[in-house]
Amino acid sequence: MSDPTPSPAPGDLKPVPAERRGFLPIHTNGFDRGFIAVVLFIAIHLFWMRVLEQSLPLVVATVISVVLGFVIIRKG
Repeated sequence: MSDPTPSPAPGDLKPVPAERRGFLPIHTNGFDRGFIAVVLFIAIHLFWMRVLEQSLPLVVATVISVVLGFVIIRKG
């Protein structure tokens, strides 16, 4: 008996992308990491306005959120 599935021709092979390993405990794509960064941006600002705004300006929270979002999108 012959094999019912023919083997692909050499020109038909497509490279398999290497799996990206980040520090997030889930498999993510660029959109997922961007969404996580935006949600974290909002959470940090809400926490900041409730707890720390009397002592530190909101600009500090923005800088922290942008740096953290950049790290999550690039390395997450």
